[in-house]
Parts: sequence; C-alpha cells; structure tokens
Amino acid sequence: MSTYLYELPTTGAISFGDFCVDTTASNAYASHIAEATQARANLRGVLKVTKRTGTDDKDYLRLIKVLDDYLPYLHGIMACVVSGDIRLKSEPQFSWRTTLSAHLFHMSPRIALASLHADLASSLLTYAFALSNFARVTVASLGSYEYDRAISEIERKAKDEKLNFAVTMLCRASGIFTYVSEKVLLDWDKGEGASVRPPDLRKEVNAALAKMALADAQTLAIRKFLSKSAYDNAISPGPPLPKSHPSIPLIFKFHLECVSLYSSARALAMTLGSTRPSSSSSNPDSSAEVCVELRRYLADASAFHTALAHKWLGVDAGESGVHEKGGEAVAWLLWAKKELEDMKESGLGIAVGRDREKRGRKGRVADELESVGVFLAHYKKINDSLTFQPVPKQQDLQARIPTGILAVHAKPYTLPFPAFGPGSVEHARLQTETLTLEHDDSSGDEALASTTSPRTYAGAGSYF
Repeated sequence: MSTYLYELPTTGAISFGDFCVDTTASNAYASHIAEATQARANLRGVLKVTKRTGTDDKDYLRLIKVLDDYLPYLHGIMACVVSGDIRLKSEPQFSWRTTLSAHLFHMSPRIALASLHADLASSLLTYAFALSNFARVTVASLGSYEYDRAISEIERKAKDEKLNFAVTMLCRASGIFTYVSEKVLLDWDKGEGASVRPPDLRKEVNAALAKMALADAQTLAIRKFLSKSAYDNAISPGPPLPKSHPSIPLIFKFHLECVSLYSSARALAMTLGSTRPSSSSSNPDSSAEVCVELRRYLADASAFHTALAHKWLGVDAGESGVHEKGGEAVAWLLWAKKELEDMKESGLGIAVGRDREKRGRKGRVADELESVGVFLAHYKKINDSLTFQPVPKQQDLQARIPTGILAVHAKPYTLPFPAFGPGSVEHARLQTETLTLEHDDSSGDEALASTTSPRTYAGAGSYF
C-alpha cells in the first residue's frame, strides 16, 4: 500500500551577496555568504533535474543531502542578521512554486516570498516532501514480500528492516512539518506580521501534513507488525490464526489511531476552503484550497482504516469467544464488508498524489474484501449452526469502539547548527580562545604584581 506522493517544488535563482552586507571589521563572513549562494544554487539545480526526471528515477536521497548542506548556511545568515554581523540592504525575495494548491490544469504557480523565514519554511517543506517520497520509493522496492511463500526468514527480516527505515523517514518528515507549523511560521509572523500565503505555507496545512505523515508511518508499522503472521497465513488463509499472529486488540487500536490522524488531517486541510480571503488581496494563492488529490487521499485512507478496524474487531470477537460473541463477530465483519464493497465500487485509493498508480490501495481493498469474506463465512457458519447468538445492530457496535493507540511517534526536528556566525562550532571555538587569552593575560598581571610588591615578614605592622 503506497503512501502519498508529493510533487516537489522548484525555486528561482538568488544571490545572497545582492542583499547581504558583512558589517564585521574584517569582512569575516564574505566568503560564507558566497558559499551560501553556491549551496542554494546546488539546491535549485537538483530540484530542476528532479522535476524533469521520471517518477521511478528521481534521486530523493541526493536532494536530501543537498538540503542538509544548504540549511546550515541559511541558518548562519539568519543568525548573523539577528546579531547584526550581517545587514540586509533590502528585503530578499525568494521565488518558489507552490505544489499543494488547487489550480486549474494542475499548474503549479511560481510566487515571490519575502523574508529569510520564507526560504527556510519552503526549504524545510521540500525536505519533508523528499523524505516522504523516499520512504514511498523504499516501500515500493519491497513488493508484497510478506506473502511470498518462497522467501527465507533471513530475507523477510531484511525487508522488515527496510520497511522500518521507511517508517523512520516518515516520522522525521512528521517532525519537520510540525517544526514548520509551530516554529518557523510563527517566527515569520513575529518578524513580518501576518501576510497572505499559499496553502503550502499555512500553519493548518503543515499541521495536517504532520498528522498524515505520522499516520502513513503507523500504516507501515502495522504492516511490519503483521509480516510474520501474513507469511504464515498465506499458506492457510482465514481462521484459525497462526501462532505467530500478534495481539489482535493492538491491531485494531493501531488502525483506529490511523483513522483519528487521517480524519484530523483532513479537517485541518479543509479549513482553507471554509475561509474567505479579503477582496484586497493581490496574491493569486490567497484563495487557493489544498489540492483535491491530497484531500481525496486523506478521505480514502480514513475510510480504509475504519473498515480494517471493524474487520479486526470482528476477528477479535470471533477468536476470543466465539461461543459468547459469535453474533458480534458476524456484525463487525458484515459492517467491514459493506464498507469495503462501497470503496471498491467508488474506485477508492487510486490517487496517491498528482502521479497515479495502477493498483495501490484499490488492489488492497479487493484483497481485504476477500479476507473479510473468509472470516465472515467461518464465524457465520458457527453462529448459525452452533452458538445462535443475536447479531447486534450497527448503532450498538458504535458504542463499543475503543480509542486508538500510537505505534510510532514523530521525531522532533531541530535546525542544524549554523555553518558560521553565532551558534556555529567555529564561533564557539573563537569565543573559547578569546576567553582563554583573556584569562592568561589576567593571570600574568597578577603574577607581575606579586613580584613587584615589597616582601613582608610575619607580624609586620603588629606592636608587642
């Protein structure tokens, strides 16, 4: 099952030397300003190449490394501006294409964004997109390995580790989205005040993306959680479950938490469409909504995990007490079957970004529908012939749905140390050396004073 595929932005050329003035007496940061321009030019070049490259051939790892190089330089310039070591001759204008806005013909407009915070927010957003897409490519390379009957235990565990790596990438992306929403955009507001921005740079949207990335990570974590039992169950599908099967209550609670995350993310993303911008706004993106592909993905994912939660609630009832809960097991599975049938008929899960995959979650819906049918037929046969338990109504089941739990957590993000200026390793070293020299000078003065002072004897100045 694929995660969301982000369209990566592109950015215009810019030279920090055009608006950054080194105010230090020795022009200590002139070379660093030039290096920052080069690092950003590298980022621009990689984004242009990535834009022209086919979906399956994009080098997301290279983009991540280029961003790792650029962010410390941008942080250094921002730190020097705050300290006064660098003065801005004019407000910098950074050009970026927005990729989350809903536009006719799926054209991503290029907009000018003022402030260093704008470039930081856009760069971090691109970083999180790249991490998410890299996780998606990693998962796609694994195939449906957990259902491969010829795979060895060593190979399965190796692919489990790769799946876990993808989970880590998505947890990192979630932390970056949260950092942009709760730190960078707030600092931007404080510095330049409220301004009209595209959906990509709105706090609500980044908070939604943080929840979606975490839900995607949890989805992959569930897959890893079930990989061993999926292999064992492939030989003999349906009940009874293999001994390697993990805790069923954990499974449906994991799915329920995914429902909560995807639903909350969609609600946040939809807030832009419910607000009207001022008529005086000149920004064409001020009235833009989040692109329909993202909104559809969130709705599909929420519905899919809801059906899976109901499936596993039914299996839990059937496996833990089929004689007492046979009717409840049938009710849960009938509910899940209806939801999955509705999804299949509506073609759910085809969209996973502005690029579309042929099978994706739509194929997974068909697989889950078949699995639900096997469990339902088994528990219904037992209930109709042995236990004769009443089948509860859907509204009665609704009150029995527990709360979900997280299987993974977002990795909090912090900016890397500045490449130069206040807060950098070099700056800290110079400060330490200065303090050491000052301490040595003061120690020398004290020693000189002690050698020039007259010698005294015990009892000097005392009268006997």
